[in-house]
Amino acid sequence: MLRVYLDNNASTPVLPEVFEAMRPYYLERFGNASSIHHYGQHARAAVEKARNAVAVLLNARPAEIIFTSGGTESDNLGIFGLVRRDDHVITSTIEHSAVMNTCKRLQQMGVEVTYVSVNRKGEVEPDEVRKALQPNTRLITIMMANNETGVIQPVEEIGQIAQEADVFFHTDAVQAAGKVPIDVQKIRCDALSISGHKIHGPQGSGALYLKKGTLIQPLLYGGNHERQRRAGTENLPGIVGLGKAAELSRLWLESSGPMEMAATRDRLEKAILRSVDGTGVNGAGAPRVPNTTSIYFDHVEGEALVIALDLKGLAVSSGAACSSGAIEPSHVLLAMGLSQQQARGSLRISMGKQTTPEEIDFAIRVVPETVARLREISPAYQKAVG
Repeated sequence: MLRVYLDNNASTPVLPEVFEAMRPYYLERFGNASSIHHYGQHARAAVEKARNAVAVLLNARPAEIIFTSGGTESDNLGIFGLVRRDDHVITSTIEHSAVMNTCKRLQQMGVEVTYVSVNRKGEVEPDEVRKALQPNTRLITIMMANNETGVIQPVEEIGQIAQEADVFFHTDAVQAAGKVPIDVQKIRCDALSISGHKIHGPQGSGALYLKKGTLIQPLLYGGNHERQRRAGTENLPGIVGLGKAAELSRLWLESSGPMEMAATRDRLEKAILRSVDGTGVNGAGAPRVPNTTSIYFDHVEGEALVIALDLKGLAVSSGAACSSGAIEPSHVLLAMGLSQQQARGSLRISMGKQTTPEEIDFAIRVVPETVARLREISPAYQKAVG
């Protein structure tokens, strides 16, 4: 059976160049980067080379990059590390669970949290953030690109608001990194999170950008690793892989890659909407990352559609991978104003750098026929059209 993977927002395959860069650090160059002998020096040089590559991707200083185990840890460090009891935090109703559940934990600890809403396109409106400011506001945390819809948030405007109010600004850029240019100087953020396995690097690797001079309370205590901001022996192969993935992402962003990918996404969307009635693109009209589309299908259960498509060889998702199996419909789509049925009947298709035109053609063929088959056996659909 032909198998096509179009769930790259959940995880991307490690690119061959990334794997080859990592290989020596499993076998020959396995030293501890904190050791002063030959093996340790080679390891330290590799870590710093990767740190520089990540810094270049974000237009940051190498010393501002903290290596972590992934996006979730980066988000936790960037939020817990900057907030204290009795502070006030502003976030949005469409954040990834790594931010949403961190904020819920803050509330249990005595921190006040305001959740600003989004418009029908799935965009946070900067004025809503400004209105939510309080005298004790310490942190604004708003994602850069939504993991379900791909909608890009106005982080530069929000960063300006944070700067004017003299509060910290953190952005979860896990789904933006490697897809759109990121410049922490223009965003004016104090902290920014990325994850390796979203940019064709290895799972278990990530980084937090922390603006120079920003003091942070570490989550982990131990040695003096990462300038005492993240204790624990460095994941050498993972860091090397993240660095190589960052380097390749930068080159791709400087090429025609993003424009070509966006054109492919648009071709996919138009073909599906033309072939299937009762559909719509979630986030249509808003700026989006080039690899992501979220489409709702009336009278279809998203989970059933995902399973049916998987049986035909197409891997997609109905929302965030971290929420798979959840009974409730997507909080992101509900926040955008979709009905319960539309939120439950939405499909996320996300491409990667390895995706081919032939794989998109396969999706264009198999999605409409699978939706049609599910509607044939749906009493709700038959009643609606009958």
